Amino acid sequence: MGMPKSARKNSNAVSKADPYAGAAARKGKAANNIFKMNTDIGQHILKNPGVAQAIVDKADLKQSDIVLEVGPGTGNLTTRILEKAKRVIAVEQDPRMAAELTKRFQSTPAAKRLELTLGDVIKMPQLPYFDVCISNTPYQISSPLTFKLLATSPSPRTCILMFQREFAMRLFAKPGDKLYSRLSVNAQMWAKVDHVMKVGKNNFNPPPQVESNVVRLTPKNPRPQISYDEWDGLLRIAFVRKNRVLRSGFLGTSTVMDMLEANYRTFCAQNDILLDDAPLEEAALEVMDVDDRAEDDAEWDGIMDVDDGDDVPDFFREEAARKAKKFQGNPNRKKKGKVAELVRSKVVKVLEVDTELAEKRARLCDEGDFLKLLYAFNQEGIHFS
Repeated sequence: MGMPKSARKNSNAVSKADPYAGAAARKGKAANNIFKMNTDIGQHILKNPGVAQAIVDKADLKQSDIVLEVGPGTGNLTTRILEKAKRVIAVEQDPRMAAELTKRFQSTPAAKRLELTLGDVIKMPQLPYFDVCISNTPYQISSPLTFKLLATSPSPRTCILMFQREFAMRLFAKPGDKLYSRLSVNAQMWAKVDHVMKVGKNNFNPPPQVESNVVRLTPKNPRPQISYDEWDGLLRIAFVRKNRVLRSGFLGTSTVMDMLEANYRTFCAQNDILLDDAPLEEAALEVMDVDDRAEDDAEWDGIMDVDDGDDVPDFFREEAARKAKKFQGNPNRKKKGKVAELVRSKVVKVLEVDTELAEKRARLCDEGDFLKLLYAFNQEGIHFS
């Protein structure tokens, strides 16, 4: 069962990216009587039976429930879940832990109700059906796991998740808060977020150097009638740099505009809308180039070096590498045409006229602002997925 990641052994320093390093270096050897904890994949075992029982109790399990447990470890939570649920699907990345879990339940009545999957839950193309998710979450997968659960359809009834405290606080953050991010907006759009309990570091073996919180995500039912991919695609762009005004986030980043142009072409093709693909005249091209250069120098540096690094999806990182390779040594990039100009005019209209949000920063926008943006963009045929 995992908790947050540790990497730099032989160091007592605790960085934002690696808050568990010091504790793991000192405690790793004594972490388990059977084998050393693999802190590279976030193994910090929850050893307090009272906390384990409280987590399962908060899930309010029914005898008919199928429970997805992420990172079961040696089975301290699994045992209690099996007492109340119909079946547990446990996803474990470490083969040693999986072997221990199998051994623990071997020849017991509960063995037939435990389905063990060896692998990385984030890389699973589709999660199996489950009613409830319970996870002592490895730090390094906190964000992707949350997004994966929020996007799951049909939605689970509830998710009881343990996170490093700062990450948990992001789930509750409101516009203007320092920790407000794409994660905050997504979590609060798709689910009701409740704080369940604080869990001190001494409840783990080896103990990490940061505190943890347990939160409950209760997906909204009925589900909001918008496309998750569209909504999340908009937020990805808006929060690339949450302190930039939205005008710069969209119009000042050529890769974003290229993506929106490609999506618009797809929309037109699907709806039999003819496009004028002729190149722009030089005068119009110069105007567009001036606008693009205003922010272009830092566009991909911004996407890969944002305030909320763990919220940055792989899409942007992969796109950054692809774009850098494609345009390497070509300062002029591709020549823009009339379709690019049309898409740019639509974006300007949405930001400056339809929503009047061009000069507002993402960190100050609330759910209503983002819904207004999504609706206005979609009305113009601009899509984000």
